[in-house]
Amino acid sequence: MSESTPAISLQGLHRQFGERVALAGIDAEVPAGATLAVIGPNGSGKSTLLRILAGLLRPGGGDAVVLGARLPAETWRLRGRVGYLGHQPLMYRDLTARENLTLCARLHGLDPKDAGARIERLLDAVGMTTRADDRVAEFSAGMRQRVDICRTVLHEPELLLLDEPDAHLDSDAQELVRPLVGRGTATRVLVSHDRERAASEADEVLELK
Repeated sequence: MSESTPAISLQGLHRQFGERVALAGIDAEVPAGATLAVIGPNGSGKSTLLRILAGLLRPGGGDAVVLGARLPAETWRLRGRVGYLGHQPLMYRDLTARENLTLCARLHGLDPKDAGARIERLLDAVGMTTRADDRVAEFSAGMRQRVDICRTVLHEPELLLLDEPDAHLDSDAQELVRPLVGRGTATRVLVSHDRERAASEADEVLELK
């Protein structure tokens, strides 16, 4: 993908669930390396938009091109290039933190030796080394969020789709994860209820009503 090509281009993006309209004609363009903050009240379609960009949900209409891949026909081209952090951690509760990350690395086809070293660095960065061999089911919501952020960035994606990345994190934990998902780490779409944070971290702000 050329540097001049937008990382994300949306024209008239639409999505409906039955008779309920979730997204009605969204237009947006995000240059490579930039951050788009998406704000709006509950139920305005923020998470729906993120799931479409991640290739997890089909758009109902309009055009959506992500990292040069036209959705939904070319969703396969996004494999391994996107890091998605949703409301619910994408981890197995009966596996340990380290086992979850090792499985994720395997699914992304990462070299086991390199992946192992990166997993240890990430766990250390978020302060989870001493709990790495404990089952995710035993973690607090904040601890699960820290490990899930490790999962999101493990494969060094070009695009980060972050749905309230500070959820469940105290101020100390927020400082720990910021180097992993903050400005400058990759092209980002950041869903936030915090207007001040959105304004301070984003190059553009998209407000959904």
